[in-house]
Amino acid sequence: MAEEARAVREEELSPVAEAAPVTARRPVRADLEKHIPKPYLARALVAPDVYHPGGSKEGGHQHRQRSVLQQHVAFFDMDGDGVIYPWETYQGLRALGFNMIVSVVFAMAIHASLSYTTLHSWVPSLLFPIYIDNIHRAKHGSDTATYDTEGRVASKAEWMLLYMLAKDEEGNLPREAIRRCFDGSLFEFIADERRQAHGKRQ
Repeated sequence: MAEEARAVREEELSPVAEAAPVTARRPVRADLEKHIPKPYLARALVAPDVYHPGGSKEGGHQHRQRSVLQQHVAFFDMDGDGVIYPWETYQGLRALGFNMIVSVVFAMAIHASLSYTTLHSWVPSLLFPIYIDNIHRAKHGSDTATYDTEGRVASKAEWMLLYMLAKDEEGNLPREAIRRCFDGSLFEFIADERRQAHGKRQ
């Protein structure tokens, strides 16, 4: 009886359903608990993977008690005041290597679509600020549910932008780039890399 119950339990935990062959072709890791404590738990402060169970530590990235979504956008807060203005987003995009026209268009689109939902009042601001503490309110319909409604790690245009920004020389998007994008440490890394490359040219 105990063996029968154990067999039923193992079957219930199987990541493969025989009637759905795709589940065998796209296997799910069953060893995450060996690498990441409580892998099913949504993380508020870090974006872990099996190689970085504590999230990003490279380059001095610190979470500063911000949600992963807040960390993701904080790169663009150039003066560190908790508010991102369109000109700061423009500066951040330029630091990431986007040209002037793309940076202006993206900054305008980002602030026009996200600003109002992050404001502390119902009165719109003509400066189109994005308040980092309310960024969880700006989740939008094209999101892929990478972040949950509170801004923890859990958009199609954003994926294309990430691909343009972080693809390798073979045209692939590395796993590490994706993980680091979630907490914003990828932006810090790319901006530092570009600063160092620019310094070597002079």
